[in-house]
Amino acid sequence: MRHDGRLQNQLRPIRVERPFATAAPGSVLIHAGNTSVLCTASIDDSVPPWKMKQDPPTGWVTAEYNMLPGSTSPRKNRERSGKVDGRSQEIQRLIGRSLRAAVDTAALGPRTITIDCDVIRADGGTRTLSITGGFIALVDAVNSLKPAGVDPKKVLIASIAAVSVGVHQGVAVLDLDYPEDSRAEVDMNVVMTGEGRFVEVQGSAEKGTFSPEQLQAQLALAIDGVRQLSQVQREILGKDWPF
Repeated sequence: MRHDGRLQNQLRPIRVERPFATAAPGSVLIHAGNTSVLCTASIDDSVPPWKMKQDPPTGWVTAEYNMLPGSTSPRKNRERSGKVDGRSQEIQRLIGRSLRAAVDTAALGPRTITIDCDVIRADGGTRTLSITGGFIALVDAVNSLKPAGVDPKKVLIASIAAVSVGVHQGVAVLDLDYPEDSRAEVDMNVVMTGEGRFVEVQGSAEKGTFSPEQLQAQLALAIDGVRQLSQVQREILGKDWPF
């Protein structure tokens, strides 16, 4: 039993508010326990200059990530004038890579979808929750393109979700909150498709090393966790689920 009463293989309670902000075609506020992230998906009818060299030019999916000042204690300074700290830059690249795995950019056409992930409250797992919520917002944004002749079933080729796993006090556990993450012997983030294929695995030993058996135990937890998160995505999207 963990400090918050969860079992080793138990996710924090997931709640999703959809839509949340009406200005963007895709928007959700997603909560995992005490972590909350606002994910919005915006569409621009242009692509990066290097994409224009393709014939024909294909679409692009990118992401931005930010922790709001009041999301953590002590206060997180705002990132101004285009200056993004190293951690935020690494995380937003992960989110972008992960969500591009969901999209056939040729079918999307010459347009860019930007997923903005703003952390409102941070208690561990902000990057993985951003990916899980970002996919829901992405689906809504792609669906908004139907009047322009875009077929979402051709654009969206896989569902994407992500979860953290780790070793805490010698035991592999799923979906670490901050008290666990800050003291974990191993910290790992796993991004997968809803069909169970890996998109990215990030893992490191915070203290010493870890064994092949511990790695397999964490991956087994992650596979089951992503399966559960994919089911949440399916239920939230309902008739808009694209697969």
